[in-house]
Amino acid sequence: MTASALSEASEQDVPDPAETPARRGLAARVAPYLAVLAGVAAVAWHATLYGHWIVDDAAITFSYARSFADGLGPVLQQGQPSVEGWSNSTWLVALVLGKLVGVFDSGMLFGLPDYVLFPKLLGLLFTAGTLAACHIAAKQIFARFAWLATLVVGLTLAAIPSFVIWTISGLENSLFGMAVAWLAALLFVAVRKDTLLTAKVAVWSGILVAFAALTRPEGLIYGGAYPLVVLFQLRKPLLGQSVKLVVVSVVAFAIPFGAYLAWRITEFGRLLANPSIAKGQGLPGLSALKQPFELVGYAGVAGTILLALTIGYALVRAEWRRALIALLVPLALGIIAYGVMVPDWMGQHRFATPIWILSVLAGTLAAGELMRRSRAVLRIVVVLVLVAAAIPSGMGFASASKKFQEVPTVPACLIADRFGRGFNTMADILGLQQASLLLPDLGGSSMTSRLHLVDMAGLVEADVADFLKKGDLPGLRDYVFDKVKPTFIHSWGPWAAGNGITVDPRVDRDYEPIFVYPGSGPRNGDFVRKDAVSSPEKLKAVRDYAAKTMPDVEKARFGGPLKDCGPTMHPGQTVYVH
Repeated sequence: MTASALSEASEQDVPDPAETPARRGLAARVAPYLAVLAGVAAVAWHATLYGHWIVDDAAITFSYARSFADGLGPVLQQGQPSVEGWSNSTWLVALVLGKLVGVFDSGMLFGLPDYVLFPKLLGLLFTAGTLAACHIAAKQIFARFAWLATLVVGLTLAAIPSFVIWTISGLENSLFGMAVAWLAALLFVAVRKDTLLTAKVAVWSGILVAFAALTRPEGLIYGGAYPLVVLFQLRKPLLGQSVKLVVVSVVAFAIPFGAYLAWRITEFGRLLANPSIAKGQGLPGLSALKQPFELVGYAGVAGTILLALTIGYALVRAEWRRALIALLVPLALGIIAYGVMVPDWMGQHRFATPIWILSVLAGTLAAGELMRRSRAVLRIVVVLVLVAAAIPSGMGFASASKKFQEVPTVPACLIADRFGRGFNTMADILGLQQASLLLPDLGGSSMTSRLHLVDMAGLVEADVADFLKKGDLPGLRDYVFDKVKPTFIHSWGPWAAGNGITVDPRVDRDYEPIFVYPGSGPRNGDFVRKDAVSSPEKLKAVRDYAAKTMPDVEKARFGGPLKDCGPTMHPGQTVYVH
């Protein structure tokens, strides 16, 4: 029904005589805003299914935002060395501003913890920005009824769990998606209006690419969008002007991005952010061809085939096909980026946000064109086919949503309680004023721990990142046991087997086990240095505490992972036995 309405609306170039000019003018002005708001409201409604969940990796950026706002500089915790442990600088700036004005990391906001509400509100705000960009593009095709295309885009995105989950996760996906959407809309409109070879479009393209690259590392790939679109539209008499404007676009990108890069080198002595080094992104292999097809399985084979056929129809029949090509270029670049990146462990296709946005926009515009060119009887057939293809996709989305509600990606509150507040309490029981903790989860723990945290994963630890980049695990273990000598060690699952720290014989030499996960052997759990334990009684006390409390904490958090973790998170908080 939506596709049919879109087609009928797109043909109505002659106003209804019953309408007054004033009424038509008001409706035309209000409809786009209502369409955007409806899309955002649908995303927000879907988001309520995931409660107060914030993914733990987002809390790493939260901690850096706290440090910047408090004047401590680029440090995870007070007293730690400067490390660029984030890769989402524009998102970090937004959180810092929220902290400075008192609406983030300050307490309750409208009855909810602001560390939950503020990032989610930002996600919805930037979703509105994304839909505004989609409206600008749709307006070039459907004139007075672009609002309907915008509504279709918004409602479709709201049905995709991957899009909604990462929009409200506390991470930067919504801001990144908005930047790419505006770049795509700029190129689409420029080709449609024949203004592609102007300094204004070239400069803004470069600025938007810089913004995207400072929001997520793979944003750099969109630097190819303007040159490729210019290439596809190239005519021999305009070769010189085309080359000149591509250079202008590159310069517009290089100035802001180069300034940030210069600061990075000056401050940290590195060309890449620390997480990029730790993750060890290398040259793409065969998985680069396989990974994009995972999105087909997620969205539904029938729906994907129909999307491709509909866009193909528009590429052949639509008079605005050249503009559609300009829209498909950043979509193709996003798919390439998704393929070449190291597979993400967080699930729900975290890196696919721009792909969802641009594919839905392109599909909506193409479907409108198909309906506009179809006769009445054929429109009914097309609508039935669209509905039939949407049913399996909808069932798949519902299943993905349900699974995520049951087992969401590592909640920040689990980490805040288990490793931040939990180890604070263990240090108190042992009477330790100063202590350190080696662990692989640094989000919620950095928000609540008073201990000096050492990142086993290397995201916020430069030395560890270098060892991981080189694949020097023996060197990493020597670094841990001979130099860092952490007071506490926590390791679990893939970390215990992956880096070998807790199977190193020096663990038995230097550490006492505190809490061992049942059935995991002696190497999954919590350990404390022998020289940090002043008496057998204190060791027994901390073991008794851990045995009683840690399973309860994990059960509570895994049993209710969509809850928040209290009005505030701040260093020194503890978890007591009740």
